Amino acid sequence: MELIPAIDLIDAKCVRLSQGDYAQTKVYNENPLEVAKAFEDVGIRRLHLVDLDGAKAHHIVNYRVLENIATHTSLEIDFGGGLKSDEDLRIAFECGAKMLTGGSIAVKSPELFEKWLQKYGGERIILGSDVKDEKIAINGWQDKTNIDIWSFLADYQAKGVRKTICTDIAFDGMLAGPSIALYRKIIERFPDLYLIASGGVSGMEDIHCLQEAGLPAVIFGKAIYEGRISLQELSIFNSKNYVG
Repeated sequence: MELIPAIDLIDAKCVRLSQGDYAQTKVYNENPLEVAKAFEDVGIRRLHLVDLDGAKAHHIVNYRVLENIATHTSLEIDFGGGLKSDEDLRIAFECGAKMLTGGSIAVKSPELFEKWLQKYGGERIILGSDVKDEKIAINGWQDKTNIDIWSFLADYQAKGVRKTICTDIAFDGMLAGPSIALYRKIIERFPDLYLIASGGVSGMEDIHCLQEAGLPAVIFGKAIYEGRISLQELSIFNSKNYVG
């Protein structure tokens, strides 16, 4: 199983939100590179970096942080947040992102997202499937659409999507466990999708449960920053289970 810690950025600082609410922001570290290096030191190979400022501004903002982490670590960075134009993608890739995640853009400008898929491929362009009550949410989770998760995934898998990060907003940042029932349904309906679980992980037990449910990868953040998962635990799990 692929372990993917997350760093969410506001004002170039490492923060976490609760249920996507910008009013519930907590700063954990003012030096994201320091956090990234700590992950690298325990054998983590991939990082999920989210530009929350970019998600609000509708264009990439924290690209210098991306560049700093990509330059000073060997982590493979999946970057998302505010990617709305060809120029945003150019900046993100030039600053060191290996993969990019688009969610809102896939809803609001599907032709553009499809163009990116065709140009960069399904290994580098990841579909962000953020859901609330099984409906897709966009714009940093601030707006819920009428698009259900099932038709959304089916449509984009047919267009070349191979990987998706699925966050159930009701679970995110709450440390109450992940949305395992939803993930089981997605795996059953879309067995060929590389499904990356995100949101709700409260400890290593949740990661084990996701692994048992058949998830190939998991993104987590708050559990680390709140001390519910230690770097040593990540190191032990990673050395035994990483298959990326």
